Amino acid sequence: MASSSSSDVDSIVPVRPRRGTAAATIAASLSFENIIHAYDGVPAIKDVSLTVEPGRILCLLGPSGCGKSTMLRIAAGLEQPLSGRVTIGGVEVTGPDRFVPPERRGVGLMFQDYALFPHMSIKANVMFGLTSLDRREAERAALAALARVGLESHAEDYPHALSGGEQQRVALARAIVPRPSVLLMDEPFSGLDSRLRDSVRDETLAVLRESRATAVIVTHDPEEALRMADHVALMRKGRLVQFDTPERVYSHPADIKAARFFCELNEIEAVARGGRVETPLGTFSAGAVPDGAKATVCIRLPGVLIGEPGQGAAARVVRQRFLGVVWLVELAVEGIDGLISARVRNPDALQPGKDVGVSADPRDVLVFAA
Repeated sequence: MASSSSSDVDSIVPVRPRRGTAAATIAASLSFENIIHAYDGVPAIKDVSLTVEPGRILCLLGPSGCGKSTMLRIAAGLEQPLSGRVTIGGVEVTGPDRFVPPERRGVGLMFQDYALFPHMSIKANVMFGLTSLDRREAERAALAALARVGLESHAEDYPHALSGGEQQRVALARAIVPRPSVLLMDEPFSGLDSRLRDSVRDETLAVLRESRATAVIVTHDPEEALRMADHVALMRKGRLVQFDTPERVYSHPADIKAARFFCELNEIEAVARGGRVETPLGTFSAGAVPDGAKATVCIRLPGVLIGEPGQGAAARVVRQRFLGVVWLVELAVEGIDGLISARVRNPDALQPGKDVGVSADPRDVLVFAA
């Protein structure tokens, strides 16, 4: 793939004006078109196309090795795909005959290790990328960005003096202070403990909304994707499995593997007849499964309804386990091999050995061809 000269690059990506604050940005769209990439002949990205609209937040979601970080690196210009195009704001930055280097793409980068310079103060870390501003303007912009993430009082401290959550917020301030049109974040919260993750994630989301930058966040955490994204791109083995709103990918997963990725499921085998599937826990719509075909009926754990004997299928409580906010209750249900699991908040009346009735909420039932 040919690289452009500096004069060609200037004609591709307009030079952004000097800025003295980090308050807002001019967001740009980000498009991937038929991206194919491999490492040592092993496919990593298999013909992926998707577009992030200006000012929207996309989460690239999937298990380790599915290609999501490679997509981020291709967007940043840190990797050149074997084929395909990348455009930012409608301007091609990666293509068959054109490649714009990372520093000319107008993107911000934030990695999971934060990559702060240990020998530089927090303020100097945030100022590092503001090379187009004079020192006074750069310092003013850095302090404003630190104030936005609540760390202005730590401006003269060094990274080792800050907690993991504070270092993450410094990295965020450094990423947004140049006012990038696209912000790329690779597993930005994975290094935080569970106590900090929610609060830092919420703070980050508030900053992204306020700065109005287009953002792409790589994560393997389904809850994080559903919580933060305007759109979720679910990837598996280098392919784009589903690209939709958080509500749609959760409520209408593309396949049973996608459904399993988002939550635990009880799976019951059935046969579609007359557009319905019949199970001991109830009869439900067969969806797209044709009549006579085998189906797998998936029931999310919160959708398992436990009542008095006679209210649904006959069942007996086998055991219960405390998970923190909820209890996991396992039941032996008449007509079903194996145990059915449910999540409940109050297990007091569900002691092991108790006879109960069990049914399922249709809103938590998904049906797929077996």
